[in-house]
Amino acid sequence: MRDATFAAGTVSAGPITLDLDPGERTALHCASEKEAAIAALLASAIVKASSGCVLIGDYDPRVQSVHCKRIAALVPHEPFPLDEGEFARYIAYRAALWNVSPQRAHAHAALLRKRLSGMHEAFAYPLIGALIGMPELIVLDRPQPAYAAQILDAIAGRAVFSTHSDAAAARAFAGGAAEILWTKRA
Repeated sequence: MRDATFAAGTVSAGPITLDLDPGERTALHCASEKEAAIAALLASAIVKASSGCVLIGDYDPRVQSVHCKRIAALVPHEPFPLDEGEFARYIAYRAALWNVSPQRAHAHAALLRKRLSGMHEAFAYPLIGALIGMPELIVLDRPQPAYAAQILDAIAGRAVFSTHSDAAAARAFAGGAAEILWTKRA
C-alpha cells in the first residue's frame, strides 16, 4: 500500500503505507474499529482505494480484482453463526469459490478444525473458510487476541496482515518479529 486511502461519505481510512513480503506479518493499529475494518477490506481487495495505490502481489485491485482475491483471503471480525450442517455447506461453497475439490476442501477443513481445537467455532469457521483456497495472504479484521497463537499457527508460512483498534491486540498478533504500524489519531 502506498498512501492508500478510502473515503465514502463519513467513512474513511488511511493514508496507509506498508510493504508485506511473503511469510511476513504486520499488525495495523487503527484509530477506530471502523478504520480497522476498512483497512482490512482495502488489503483484501474487497474495496478499492479512493487514492493512493494498493497492490496485491503484482495485481492492482482496481483493474485485476479477481487475481487479487485469489491471492488474499479476508477473515472478517464478525463471528459466523453456523451450525455443523451449515459448516459443511460453507466449506463446499468455499471449495467451489476457490476451485478446490470438495473432498480436498473437507479433508483440509477437518485438519484445521483439529488445529483450532478449543477456539469457538464462530471464530474458527471463517478462518478455515479463508484457508481452503491456500491463499498467499491472510487478512485478519480485528481478530480475537485470545486466539492469536492458534490463528498464527494455522496460518503459518503465509503473509499475515491484521487490523486492530486496540494496541494490546495488535501486539498479540505482531509478536516479536513482526511490525506494528500506527495510524494517526483523529
